[in-house]
Amino acid sequence: MGQDYYSLLEIPRSATDTDIKRAYRKLALKYHPLKNKEPSAPHRFKQIAEAYDVLSDLKKKATYDKFGEEGLKGGIPTEFGGKEAWTSGYVYHGNPEKTFKEFFGGDNPFADFFSRDGSEVNTGFGGLRGRGAKKQDPPIERDLYLSLEDLYFGCTKKIKISRRVMNEDGHTSSIRDKILSIDVESGWKAGTKITFPNEGDQGPNIIPADIIFIVKEKPHPRFARQGDNLIFTAHIELVKALTGCTVEVETLDERILNIPINDIVHPKYSKLVPGEGMRLLGDPSLKGDLIIQFDIQFPEHLTPQKKQLLRKALASSPS
Repeated sequence: MGQDYYSLLEIPRSATDTDIKRAYRKLALKYHPLKNKEPSAPHRFKQIAEAYDVLSDLKKKATYDKFGEEGLKGGIPTEFGGKEAWTSGYVYHGNPEKTFKEFFGGDNPFADFFSRDGSEVNTGFGGLRGRGAKKQDPPIERDLYLSLEDLYFGCTKKIKISRRVMNEDGHTSSIRDKILSIDVESGWKAGTKITFPNEGDQGPNIIPADIIFIVKEKPHPRFARQGDNLIFTAHIELVKALTGCTVEVETLDERILNIPINDIVHPKYSKLVPGEGMRLLGDPSLKGDLIIQFDIQFPEHLTPQKKQLLRKALASSPS
């Protein structure tokens, strides 16, 4: 009489693939030699692994169901099996640890609690009773690019992620999409981090990684940001730099500011406009400042007459 693989896994012959996986998981963890110190545990552990190796393979299982262990291991006569029949007997590779590691994806669920010689490691949680303290994958960081308008007004960003999720059987997984919602607050700066706990890939014996989005500022066509202040560069001709002008600035909220410049504009000159910068985090009614810098456009060519006029005008200017 051959082995009854179904009895070894403590399941009925009507068991589904999910039932087979669940039974092997339970019994393999129960009789693993690192956990179970009974003399019979290694033999039982090997029997369970062989039973799973057969019943989890559709072709082996079909052969075993029809011909039993003798037919499975002795080979099937071709008149019974046809073209797809086994022409040689099944031989288990004899390494239950290999089956165990393949099932758990190479992750030894006892690694946190046992050293290589099988002795328990003091985890601070009472040995195996601390099994609930699973290891968490390192965080996954992603850039979140936002415009200055997004950071000035605040907004909501919807981001689709794809991650591996464990199926209901608790053993297999699949890739699924999920939408994460980020409520951007007025005044956020580059480097702000938004954390979604445990939204990384799922897997056996791990805690999914946190996903962390890090704010990056998109380049802006009019402004550069400096803390809570906005920097605007005005391009003016030399004559306006010397005689004065009005600088027009369109703000982030689409207002038009006309800023009079009555000072002589030299290369290091800047004009500060209070309260026209970025909104402040925590109190959007308060804002930083607008700082106007200048790019003075010098003429590429002057006629002798214009040079003479400039010499007279500048020579006669009061010191």
